[in-house]
Amino acid sequence: MTTAAAVNAAAVAQLCAGARRRKPAQGPRVDLRWARLLRVAVVSRALRVVRDQLLACSSCGGGGGPGGGRGGRYRRLGPPALAPVDRGDACVPAGADDADDAAADDAENVVSLKVSLLGDCQIGKTSFMVKYVGDDGEEQNGLQMTGLNLMDKTMAVRGARIAYSIWDVAGDIQSIDHIPIACKDAVAILYMFDLTSRCTLNNILDWYERARRWNKTAIPILIGTKFDDFAQLPLEMQWAIVNQARAYARAMKATLFFSSATHNINVNKIFKFITAKLFNLPWTVERNLTIGEPIIDF
Repeated sequence: MTTAAAVNAAAVAQLCAGARRRKPAQGPRVDLRWARLLRVAVVSRALRVVRDQLLACSSCGGGGGPGGGRGGRYRRLGPPALAPVDRGDACVPAGADDADDAAADDAENVVSLKVSLLGDCQIGKTSFMVKYVGDDGEEQNGLQMTGLNLMDKTMAVRGARIAYSIWDVAGDIQSIDHIPIACKDAVAILYMFDLTSRCTLNNILDWYERARRWNKTAIPILIGTKFDDFAQLPLEMQWAIVNQARAYARAMKATLFFSSATHNINVNKIFKFITAKLFNLPWTVERNLTIGEPIIDF
């Protein structure tokens, strides 16, 4: 019995010693578990913060914050009012593609043409332009600045839409600086003078030379304005002005028109002439050299 007891005591002592030797190894395992618990706690807290912010953004009436008056009541964000259409890299409301395509088609179908008006002051250039564009508020789209007046008119010609952008340069000395920008890229340049003022006709060649420095391809048209007043002048004076105007037109290789904005004489016809010449349309203008009638010469 004594030997057995001694053996048992030795076995118990070895077990206790082994247990004591293994205890220090439990420290790293405990630290690892605590580290994992701390990570889980941090992630959980971050998720709760994000959730609270999302709920605050979707609160009813937008007053979920302090002083909002309706904090603590939330709703889920509903679906968009319009069904989205996938465009590859973005979502747009249904029907937006059709509207964009229609606008793009309209823009592609419009032919924009620039026309410039040159001449001395007070000869009726602006009245001529307003008469053609119209002053009903629907066709007119104007922009005025010092020494320059711009207006647009869009019309349909054989299924195509043509937008004329008309640049009216004031005739004073300060406006001469606008000639380059007004004449550049213009398809036609209208050189205008007052039929009742001989000096405005004498200045036409100077306007022509200035414009040619910036545009040598535009269609030149010589226009005498205020024909209604011109018709009241003596025939001898009319004859002299007609001959001088025809000589200038030949020198400029321009078509000559006498017009009146007040009575709408040859105003629309001039732009029909420009359109037909640009697009080779089968429309011709008849020459008229009768004194006392609106002259058309080419």
